[in-house]
Amino acid sequence: MNSDELAQIIEMDGEERYDYFLTQVGEEREIWILVNNESRFLKIASDDGDVEYLPVWPDAVFASAYAEGTDELSPKSVSLPDFFRKWVPGLTKDGLDVGVFPGLDKTVWITEPEELKRDLQDVMSAF
Repeated sequence: MNSDELAQIIEMDGEERYDYFLTQVGEEREIWILVNNESRFLKIASDDGDVEYLPVWPDAVFASAYAEGTDELSPKSVSLPDFFRKWVPGLTKDGLDVGVFPGLDKTVWITEPEELKRDLQDVMSAF
């Protein structure tokens, strides 16, 4: 992916990035998160503290772009079967939502883990 394509995708609005995420993850069967040096995943809280979410990306390059300027965060791959089997129940139990493909402008599509799982399963059934 060249830098023009990258910029074009990053500049999409939240809904367009969500659709792009579903398609890419459906094809690649992996999700990308950011972890710190202690292998703890990045969790973001809304300004008012009402919502906490796990940010996810369709590719390491987007996660890296989001983390640019921080030394502590690096992209980590999570296979889709692991995400469905371990992460979705864990996030649900912990009351965490999923922030799908946060943009550099900090806009993000926030959804419940089970809803994201259903949307991904719908997309994958089309392949």
